[in-house]
Amino acid sequence: MIKNVVFFLLFLLYAQAALFAGGKDPVDYVNTLQGTNSKHELTRGNTYPTTALPFGMHTWTPQTGRNGDGWKYQYFKTTIRGFQQAHQCSSWTTDYCVYSLMPVTGKLLLNENDRATGFHHENEIAKPHYYKVKLDNGITTEISPTERGAHLRFSFPKNGSSYLVLDGYTGLSQVKIWPKEQMITGYVSNNKENRHNLIKSYFEIHFDKPFKSYGTWENRNNTMNEHATDAEGGGIGAYIQFKNGETVQVKVASSYISAEQAALNLTRELGAYKNLEDTKLAAANVWNKHLGRILVEGGTEEQKATFYSCFFRASLFSRQFYEYDKDGNPYYFSPYDGKIHKGFMFTDTGFWDTFRAQFPLNTILYPTMHGRYMQALLDAQEQCGWLPAWSFPGEGGSMIGNHAISLLTDAWMKGIRTFDPQKALKAYLNEATNKGPWGPANGRDGWKQYYQLGYVPYPEVREATAKTLEYAYDDFCGYQLAKATGNTFYQNIFERQMYNYRNVYDSTTGFMRGRKANGEWLPNFDPVEWGGPFTEGNAWHWVWSVFHDVNGLIHLMGGEKNFTAKLDSVFSVPNTVKVGTYGGMIHEMTEMVMADMGQYAHGNQPIQHMIYLYNYSGAPWKAQYHVRDVMEKLYNATENGYPGDEDQGQTSSWYVLSALGFYSVCPGTDQYVIGSPVFQKVTITLENGKKFVIEAKNNNKQNVYIQSATLNGQAFDRNWISYNDIMNGSALQFVMGDAPAYNRGVNAESKPFSLTK
Repeated sequence: MIKNVVFFLLFLLYAQAALFAGGKDPVDYVNTLQGTNSKHELTRGNTYPTTALPFGMHTWTPQTGRNGDGWKYQYFKTTIRGFQQAHQCSSWTTDYCVYSLMPVTGKLLLNENDRATGFHHENEIAKPHYYKVKLDNGITTEISPTERGAHLRFSFPKNGSSYLVLDGYTGLSQVKIWPKEQMITGYVSNNKENRHNLIKSYFEIHFDKPFKSYGTWENRNNTMNEHATDAEGGGIGAYIQFKNGETVQVKVASSYISAEQAALNLTRELGAYKNLEDTKLAAANVWNKHLGRILVEGGTEEQKATFYSCFFRASLFSRQFYEYDKDGNPYYFSPYDGKIHKGFMFTDTGFWDTFRAQFPLNTILYPTMHGRYMQALLDAQEQCGWLPAWSFPGEGGSMIGNHAISLLTDAWMKGIRTFDPQKALKAYLNEATNKGPWGPANGRDGWKQYYQLGYVPYPEVREATAKTLEYAYDDFCGYQLAKATGNTFYQNIFERQMYNYRNVYDSTTGFMRGRKANGEWLPNFDPVEWGGPFTEGNAWHWVWSVFHDVNGLIHLMGGEKNFTAKLDSVFSVPNTVKVGTYGGMIHEMTEMVMADMGQYAHGNQPIQHMIYLYNYSGAPWKAQYHVRDVMEKLYNATENGYPGDEDQGQTSSWYVLSALGFYSVCPGTDQYVIGSPVFQKVTITLENGKKFVIEAKNNNKQNVYIQSATLNGQAFDRNWISYNDIMNGSALQFVMGDAPAYNRGVNAESKPFSLTK
């Protein structure tokens, strides 16, 4: 019976692969090396060549950096030290639950520096479903992923010695070697950033070839213990020797719950696959189905490669943190309270980045998963006392704002109602009226002054003006959810605060500014000076952070004409930098200067929505021009593919949504604001089986301007499209041209949502 099931499963996989015969599959366009040519001083993405399934619990990657280095793979490096189980969502944070496998030939070398082996990129294949590299010593490594494991193959040179080294990384680890079973089990626990260091990742590793010799070792003092089968401690690892010239297949899976669950994960996810080719084919089919949900037609091959590479990167976060028990029910080990819970949990995202586009993209493509995530947010709040702001994998409280409420409100306004909104509002009120014990976004920095003064004062609170702006937007989201669910108590509280952005706008300069507790503006203002009252930017970047009330901002600036001129100035003023409180050039500054688009700093989040604001001030054609210009100049599918940090799918999601022709300026509403689509035709297959089709006649690199549009055959003059328009399976058709259509999308009813009418 089992053999028949396996045969049928493989038959389906090969049959599905045949459907794509004769053409290029979506996964073929993806380059997972996109954005890997990064370093501390200059970010081209800060990515690594991730081998994984969509939203998979574990990922795998080659390792060029030392154990514990945030830059685990850098394109310009020339040696590989290992092949890691990895989870890192930013080079600026450490990874957790990491271990690596490294093949060695010749003399047995255990230490990461000694065993590091040269490689060349022409001998490297980097795809979502398959990574392969031939090292300079003749060893070939291949990896194909499952959600909680991977299938690896190490092919050693003929007649050369064949060793495999397991490195326990930087923290506590345990290994047990089972020679008769051809297996290693154990755990790793290296999660410096997680509170209380609660997490262990239990692993089980199966080999298809017998062991010739084996032993354990410790990577801190590089000591080894031949023939030992069991060891535990800091940096403990293992080594296995196979017969000379061997080709070894390795199946691995891990669990945060138990060793028994790791074994179950391995059997469930890899048991049906006899060899790496089977796993590779299955992973390719998963990715083709996922990426094929957005079918793009027209455009250049380079544009397709950029689109699908970005779509891949947007599909990794937030990561699953749940597993399935023997009866197929989801459950998880909580990184918040250290207990086992039923249900779903997700991790590895910073909401300051991803509330803007990554989650609004998921509401379109994966509303069921998104609904589970919303409930998981409230479960996390119950387990640790605070709504997550940066989960990695527990709550880090990093960056600024309380954007979990943005996710919850956005889901509710789009009809994804899998959670109790009153619980969400209660949790948010706690967040907004307290300061938690760690990180600026665990609760609120300066919350008392924000309520008393109507703004967060500087220098009493660092990054105070940026925090004021984000708190006001989050309070709008709280207001919006309360209003939609009939809770006037919460509605009245948050309504009073959502206009607080006005209190840090200085009409004499036309910018948001730092303001002292006594009401005085911070002296010696210079809009190009970074830091101080701003987060990773300057006044040119932060003046636009009024997502929920753009019309209110337009009024502050003296009307649409002045507002449009101010938008224009972002691109026309010099790209001058004053380092301010940073004391020196940080990578975001360098990237803005390199982009050579004035003060437009697309490599960081605060200004990424700004181009779309032309739609609110009667100049939508300017949004169309600039959005296409940014996509063309600042993105590609190479190792230099991003204009800054990729940031857990956010910068990629900006590209994916923008290439479709719209963007989520104000999550917490049901609207996406129109830009300019890249492709002649896009077909989005929705989870409900319907299709949303976007056609752009006469579209090319020159014809970036919308001349006219229809929605389901009816004239369409709006600068926004609703979530329901998309999810009902509509047909949106544009006619494109090489000159602006000055009369389209300029009427009051054409403009997107704003609190102020």
